[in-house]
This record gives sequence, structure tokens and C-alpha cells, in this order.
Amino acid sequence: MRHVKEHDHQAFSVLVHRHSRYFYNCAYRIVMNVQEAEDIVQDAFLKLWNKPTMWKEGKGAKFTSWFYRIVTNLSLDNLRKRKHTKPMENEDIYQSNEIGQFEKLNKSQEQIALDKALKELPEKQFMALNLCFYEEIKRKEAAEILGVSIKALESLLMRAKDNVRKSLYRQDILQSKEGKTA
Repeated sequence: MRHVKEHDHQAFSVLVHRHSRYFYNCAYRIVMNVQEAEDIVQDAFLKLWNKPTMWKEGKGAKFTSWFYRIVTNLSLDNLRKRKHTKPMENEDIYQSNEIGQFEKLNKSQEQIALDKALKELPEKQFMALNLCFYEEIKRKEAAEILGVSIKALESLLMRAKDNVRKSLYRQDILQSKEGKTA
């Protein structure tokens, strides 16, 4: 980042190459749209290139934690804009033409139900689950990213898991799985 702050194109290229996939995955899990996720990551890196002094070395946060928050905020902003421009009531993300036929066929009923349950979570609960389980970020770092204490993060995780479990029961996924194993 010291080199990027000096507008070193090669250093920036290395940074983008090293981290793009990770941050794309993060954005995609939030917006569930390939093109939007790519645009979000591109916008985040462009903001960094145009104003590299945004990152303050030695302020406690690692670059990846700090940049993760930028990508997350852009992704959440994207969702908020989408909610104001498109009706979301009966939207099924897997019925969209943006997701290819091959992906539709490979999505299992359980994965669709889990994605729906995650989509229903309050924003902070979703972010806590996403950080700790999908991104595999340590709880201390996840708490820093969310701006909460570790105890508050653990509470968010417990409520999120409980809400996902309830949603899966409502969708009759857990009952059918338990019936198969009985």
C-alpha cells in the first residue's frame, strides 16, 4: 500500500490481482449477481487508486479488513438502491435470467432454501455470518469490521443461526432432512 500511495501502477496491479477474487466472492454473496459484484469490486479498487490515502497504515486494521468493509458497504448500498428501484417481494434470485441455466440446474433445493433464509436475515446478522463462516474471518477481526464488541458479534451469530434454523423449518427443509435420517 505504501507503493500504491505513490501511484505505483505495478504495485496496484499486484494488489488487485492478489485480492480481486476474495473481494468478488464477498460482494457476490451479498448482491447475488455476477455483474453487480464485479462492478462493486472494480469501483472499490478505483476509489482506492484515486484516493489511496483513505487507508491509514498503523490505525489497527489490516488492509484486507479495511478494504473488506469498503466492498461490504458498496454491496449493501447496491442492495438498498435495488430495493428502491425494483420490487423485491416475490423476487427469486434463481429465476433471474442473469444466472445461467447451468447454475439453475446445479442449485439444490437445500441451497436455495439456505440462500433464502440468509436473504431474510437482518443486515448485521447476515454480515456476521458472512464474515465468520463464508469468509472465515476470525471473530476479533469480524467484530472490528462490523464495529461491534466480540460479545455483540457472538450474539449476532447466535441470533442469525437461530433465524436461519427457523426459516429452514418454515420451508420444511429441516423436517424433511430429519425424516430421511430417522
